[in-house]
Amino acid sequence: MLAVVKKPRTNTTLFEVKGNIPAGVMEYLQREFGQNVEIVDEDEELVSIFDTHWYKGIKKAITPGDTLRIYRENRGLTQTELGQKLGKFTRQKISDMENNKRSISKAVAKKLSEIFDVPIERFL
Repeated sequence: MLAVVKKPRTNTTLFEVKGNIPAGVMEYLQREFGQNVEIVDEDEELVSIFDTHWYKGIKKAITPGDTLRIYRENRGLTQTELGQKLGKFTRQKISDMENNKRSISKAVAKKLSEIFDVPIERFL
């Protein structure tokens, strides 16, 4: 569920509350903000980030190295741990790839896509 509190007169969003919102919180929001609270059913809010205008715009600025760092950090892996998963890659090689000092080959991109279970194109 998503509760959006809008600013009166301008209708801009002040803040959003997402997830399983307790009844007490919903009552408080409706009591304090009245008609400026919009409740959105969970089915309506599910959107793939890769289909958003924001992602399509920012994708042009994201390098393969940035993508690698994001996936590595989201998995909680150190550069050394990722290097071991890739097969005897040093921490420095991973760092060089993340900092765009070393390109990511197709073979390495394929291994990364398997490790992170994402399309290979994300790293090319």
